[in-house]
Amino acid sequence: MGSSIPIATPSATVAEIRGRKQAQRIHGLRVHAQRLLAQYPGCSLWLFGSLARGDWDAFSDVDVLAVAPERPLAVDLAERVLSQGLADDALPLTLDEWEQRQGGGDLYWSAIAKDALCLAKA
Repeated sequence: MGSSIPIATPSATVAEIRGRKQAQRIHGLRVHAQRLLAQYPGCSLWLFGSLARGDWDAFSDVDVLAVAPERPLAVDLAERVLSQGLADDALPLTLDEWEQRQGGGDLYWSAIAKDALCLAKA
């Protein structure tokens, strides 16, 4: 008789594979963010959006909050995030603005704050 081909069973579920890919991608972002923040004391970078929530797909962009003590530094940091390809979108915020938005009643910012992941703090 002819040889039979065994039915291959996946060793991991799709959810597990997605979880590993998400973790790998976030790890890479954290490494890049830590290197960048070495030049920005007192600042932090926060991932938000679909990648942070875990519902990303191949077409999802990378959204980052660039948080700094002062507005000009936050803007400069956001521009560096974009120029270095760390994210597709970078929103500059001062520390005070980020703290206010995390605790405020705005639904948009409440959703961002709920899911945001700190990539790095300097």
